[in-house]
Amino acid sequence: MLDIMEPTFIYGRHAVIEALKKRPDIIDTLYIRPSILSDAKVTSLLKQVKNVVEFDERKLPKGVARDAVHQGLIANVVIEKLLIPFKDYKKSLVVDANTSLAVLGEVQDPHNVGAIIRSAAAFGVGAVLIPEHRGCPITGTVIKVSTGTAFSVPLVEVKNINAALRELKEMGFWVYGLDMLGDTSLPEEDFRRPSIFVVGNEGDGMREKTRELCDTVLTIKMHPRAESLNASVSAATVMYAWSALHPQALL
Repeated sequence: MLDIMEPTFIYGRHAVIEALKKRPDIIDTLYIRPSILSDAKVTSLLKQVKNVVEFDERKLPKGVARDAVHQGLIANVVIEKLLIPFKDYKKSLVVDANTSLAVLGEVQDPHNVGAIIRSAAAFGVGAVLIPEHRGCPITGTVIKVSTGTAFSVPLVEVKNINAALRELKEMGFWVYGLDMLGDTSLPEEDFRRPSIFVVGNEGDGMREKTRELCDTVLTIKMHPRAESLNASVSAATVMYAWSALHPQALL
């Protein structure tokens, strides 16, 4: 499993309420400011959590930074419950022309991971595949940046990215790598096949063996005053282009 065996804190009204609505099973303990108990929108969701603890602003739960913008809600969650083993996800995967997946190829920045998850949710991408090793684990920061969409998009744990890509290719997927030195410009691609988008490491890009498994390596045309886009922006741009050709994915 990813290196997240210990419970993790998420905080902030939006992220915690999304967890209460969509994945209350991952919440071990919910910490709440007493004044929030008068908010019916929140209290109606509390019955789904076994442990609800009132806290004093002067004494936050151990592990929560003093400057955390918690807005009176902090949840101690077991992130590993969010992750679906690849072999289990593959069994339930229905593949057609409107199916797409995002693969994180050793993306390290939690802000990039959270933003990619959010874009996947926005543009109808079916799941985000996350490597067991060599990438950023799912953390409280990832969930906060995802604005809670990490609770609605399947997050799939993959032991070996290249092995998973080979299996998915056998199921009919076309693998697109994202690289500024790609051989196909984004507007020229029609995305007719079930699609996989591989986002490489922020500094080194995709590993060579992963790049060799890509059927197409996409590049995004840019004005010369910009040298490149970061990983999450590139992913969002490609996902949007795909969704524009697959409006059914947005339903």
